[in-house]
Amino acid sequence: MSRTADIDLAFERAVTVEAVVGALAGERWSLQEPLGVSYMVNNDGLFNWQSAPTDQVTQILALVDSPDNIHYHVGVCIYSSAAKTGGQLLFHAGRSHCSFTPTIDRRGLSEASRLTDIAWYLNKLVSPLLAIGLTGYEARDLAD
Repeated sequence: MSRTADIDLAFERAVTVEAVVGALAGERWSLQEPLGVSYMVNNDGLFNWQSAPTDQVTQILALVDSPDNIHYHVGVCIYSSAAKTGGQLLFHAGRSHCSFTPTIDRRGLSEASRLTDIAWYLNKLVSPLLAIGLTGYEARDLAD
């Protein structure tokens, strides 16, 4: 049996990927993850994730934040090297909502490791995002 865990984040207005990544940097999240930098622009309906070297962060942020892509889902992976965990941030068209899915060395609960430690992720994500207009979230961890 597999698990699906995610946190949906709502903002009072549209945000940029760069603003969200910048806010999360205070909690030591970055775009640099074990594979380099991973990103996606869903302009063809395929959700085709790409990897790039870390020296291309500026170009990747420009691509995902381009006005030409505002009507498409875009995504980046974020990673905490201190905590050795991370996941995908998927920004919905219009950019007032995004979802975080822990996909890189997901943290489990100490008492039940197959369940996601959603509280840990919320503590690391919510506080820094309040400064850029986070208005709410919905979190879930479900068996598929």
